[in-house]
Amino acid sequence: DVCSSDLPTADTLLATVERYAATVTARDAGAYAALFTPEAVQVDPYPTAPNVGRDAIRDFMQRSIDGCETMVFEVTEVHPVADRAALAFHITLDLEGGAVMHIRGIEVFTVTEDGLISAVDAYWGDRDVTFD
Repeated sequence: DVCSSDLPTADTLLATVERYAATVTARDAGAYAALFTPEAVQVDPYPTAPNVGRDAIRDFMQRSIDGCETMVFEVTEVHPVADRAALAFHITLDLEGGAVMHIRGIEVFTVTEDGLISAVDAYWGDRDVTFD
């Protein structure tokens, strides 16, 4: 029942997205993993094999952090509905050697009433990656 009282509010969904963007930009893999429920499932990008649980999600983020000098996660649109937040994003990564990578895509979060992410699917592909 989508009207159930155990759903997050729109404000909770928006706050979760804001925390996510700030944590990615801060490049803190431990804080990133803490945004998720213990048994969360992350698919990034879809349809790669899922990262299941906080340890796997933390390791995914650490690999991403290790591959760049800086990382800026910008949310360009958010659509909070029931227990989901669909968002458009633009990530800018400064790579070792001076190249700058841009990834644009969509992420869909499933969020618990207390604002933790229980699932996320990221949709982006080769056409969404550009370099300066």
